[in-house]
Amino acid sequence: MDYSKELINKLQKKEARVAVLGLGYVGLPLAVVFAESGFNVTGIDPIREKVDALNQGRSYVLDISDAQVKSLIDAGKFSATTEFSVLKDIDAVSICVPTPLRKTGDPDLSYILSVAESLQQYLHPGMVIVLESTTYPGTTRELILTKLCENSGLEVGRDFFLAFSPERVDPGRKDWTTINTPKVIGGITPACAKVSSIWYQQSLQNVVPVSSAEVAEMAKLLENTFRMINIGMVNEMAIMCDRLGVDIWEVIEAAATKPFGFMKFLPGPGLGGHCIPIDPLYLSWKMKTLNYSARFIELASEINTAMPRFAVSKVQDALNAQKKPLNGASVLVLGAAYKPDIDDLRESPALDIIHLLGEKGAVVSYHDPFIPFLNHDDLRKESVKDLDAAVRAADCVVIVTNHSCYDYPKILKEAKLIVDTRNALKTQGQTIDKVVRL
Repeated sequence: MDYSKELINKLQKKEARVAVLGLGYVGLPLAVVFAESGFNVTGIDPIREKVDALNQGRSYVLDISDAQVKSLIDAGKFSATTEFSVLKDIDAVSICVPTPLRKTGDPDLSYILSVAESLQQYLHPGMVIVLESTTYPGTTRELILTKLCENSGLEVGRDFFLAFSPERVDPGRKDWTTINTPKVIGGITPACAKVSSIWYQQSLQNVVPVSSAEVAEMAKLLENTFRMINIGMVNEMAIMCDRLGVDIWEVIEAAATKPFGFMKFLPGPGLGGHCIPIDPLYLSWKMKTLNYSARFIELASEINTAMPRFAVSKVQDALNAQKKPLNGASVLVLGAAYKPDIDDLRESPALDIIHLLGEKGAVVSYHDPFIPFLNHDDLRKESVKDLDAAVRAADCVVIVTNHSCYDYPKILKEAKLIVDTRNALKTQGQTIDKVVRL
């Protein structure tokens, strides 16, 4: 029996029961979009605190409000649980679990493998499964499909349907969100692609089918590798401009006046976030297994990883110019999140900068209105309460994350010395004695 027609009918009528595995920055917004479009959605996450918060109508993801969660809970359209056993009654499953890198630089697929094992227990005819977690090309077919078919007796593309659809979440954005960002979907078989696409089309505005899961997997890696390499290039340009005594920010603005053949990228103190520092290294790792070196990726990673140290060298040189040693100096880091106006600390260069400054003997404090506490590895700090006083007291203020809430003219006026790694002060083309730019 071919289960696709029956499943498509249930999806189009919004009678299919949906589950989202992993309720983080990707999974929770997706679950909300599915539920708001009319599906009955169950969110599954192993962290009890998350599940309890959601069932009480409280969101821990910046892009989702408490009111959204509470209205869906009250309407009976969404609920959360730690129990994977609910999958026995589920028709459509989206997998949104983390895919970090190990310390050794190779992919950590333990979350995906754990979910695949749980799904294997409850896989049944008439189920569609879409993996959204970023990974190397071949993961959906080689790992998920192999595990699901193991001892199940079910045939993919006939009894159940499997596809990959890369998440394209950019936390904090208001213009491009889960509902309107084009959604690439590649199935293991054409039937898998059709069923998965029809499911997502019921809730998302623009679904883009491709010919295979591998194409969809590779598309995600191309997107992020493109950004990583171009950021690496402009970061190296910043280092070269520093050696030449040229203002990199003014150079970029001048180049950006060209209406064709140039795309504007900005330098910074390092890469952060859930995708760009990590995803290209998945591809690099995969290519090593095929005896190929992804040289652009490796070089860009090397340059980007070195940027926190370059930023610290700018602090040290700026203090030296004022006849002050970094050892013992009071340094205030502004911004800990990896990008402006969000509470996401993952892979943030601020963490490396704070560590490096501390290793050199600086007395480091930080301020971030979105991150009141730092608890990362051996780093334990609390955001300063009185920003104005901290700015005035610091021997050097380092702008690492350019949150829009900061009063930069006031900071410029009050600080003794500023190292601006983000051009937050917009001082390109100017010479201000107490301001040093990246």
